[in-house]
Amino acid sequence: MAKSFLTDIKKHFGDGNYAGDEFGGARGTSGQGLPTGGPGNFMFATGIECSYPTIEHGKVRRDLLEECGHYEYWQKDLQLVHDLGLKVLRYGLPYHKTHLGPGEYDWEFADKVMAEMQRLGITPILDLMHFGVPDWLGNFQNPELPVHFAEYCGAVAERYSWVRYYTPINEIYVTAKLSAKDGIWNEQLRSDEAFVTAIKHLVAASIMGNQQIARHRPDCVIVQSESAEYTHELRTERTPHIQLENKLRFLALDLLYAHHPDGEVYQYLSDNGLTRQEYDWFMVGEPPGYQIMGNDYYGRNERMILPNGEVLTASDVMGWFNITHDYYLRYHKPVMHTETNVFDPEQAPTWLWKQWVNILQMRKLGVPVLGFTWYSLIDQVDWNRGLEAKEGTVNACGLYDMNRNPRPVAEAYRQLLQEYGQITIIPHGELFEQNSRPATLKVEI
Repeated sequence: MAKSFLTDIKKHFGDGNYAGDEFGGARGTSGQGLPTGGPGNFMFATGIECSYPTIEHGKVRRDLLEECGHYEYWQKDLQLVHDLGLKVLRYGLPYHKTHLGPGEYDWEFADKVMAEMQRLGITPILDLMHFGVPDWLGNFQNPELPVHFAEYCGAVAERYSWVRYYTPINEIYVTAKLSAKDGIWNEQLRSDEAFVTAIKHLVAASIMGNQQIARHRPDCVIVQSESAEYTHELRTERTPHIQLENKLRFLALDLLYAHHPDGEVYQYLSDNGLTRQEYDWFMVGEPPGYQIMGNDYYGRNERMILPNGEVLTASDVMGWFNITHDYYLRYHKPVMHTETNVFDPEQAPTWLWKQWVNILQMRKLGVPVLGFTWYSLIDQVDWNRGLEAKEGTVNACGLYDMNRNPRPVAEAYRQLLQEYGQITIIPHGELFEQNSRPATLKVEI
């Protein structure tokens, strides 16, 4: 029998655990252990639900920070984030309470919360507009919105100079659609013209706000959170407006990232009030900083329309992986799973693991995935009806209930963190850790 090469290796190096192999070899780390918060660490997150649209034609303000008890229990909430082992929190300052008028601010609540986050070592992804604006700004039909919002973003970035991660405006497409096309929130209009007006003002506000953030943090990381939508029309002859809607789901990101939409969408924009000058302004280039494409996915984001017109929830037919991969192929931006949950607390652990499988599948394709978010920390209120009526129905979708007791999904998330908490953004990503240099490149090569 021929001599094995292993004979000499064993003679010179012993039975195993060879010196040097611990540096990423067979004895290297597997990625197990709670997150470290280091620059290459995959970002496991949760969020505090902070929506604040108006309903009943501006007479009623939905403030979910109040309705979910956060103004009272903010210290407890932040401690829960810390104790779970999470290092990252999607957090929305109450814009409607903070920006009192041009150049006028009330920082009292924000200062307390931000100081506590810093003390606990929590990295915020700071959400600066979440479905509403202060009363003095009116609504999303106001053409002055971009200038005033930019001022606010600059003031926040200057005051909290240690913050690097921002979502200037949460779910621009959903904000515009529910406010100006579906008639549920804020201006409560139902027209294509109002929708185009809202979306152009929101995207312009996001761009201008991003620019002001970059003035204070040239290395800012912008996590654009957008709903991952899709409608399956189960008819042999397709309905034009439904097919157009499947294209319009990209509209906010197209304008934000200077990606030319197709001819049908451009014609729709032109017919409904977007001027050539405005379109050219959007297409000059994408905003500054490092851009992350965040996609939110709930089973209800995906719909099926039957031949008789009945609409059914199509949960997980395509799922976050397939829908987000379409977005990735369109924009070629690093991605993040920025929101997910289910209303049934018994099903939530399974849903969590299914969403994590989606993340793993995306990583297998080599797509850089920055992080994952269970949204939200605490149960929500009235999202079963999209906040359109103030009924006080508790949606049991949080990691913790309204009394701050853990739901089953909290333990599932802890288990996930202990197993995967120290993986890198991409496999072997130590070589490509996020650095603190300002973003400089303006084109993709």
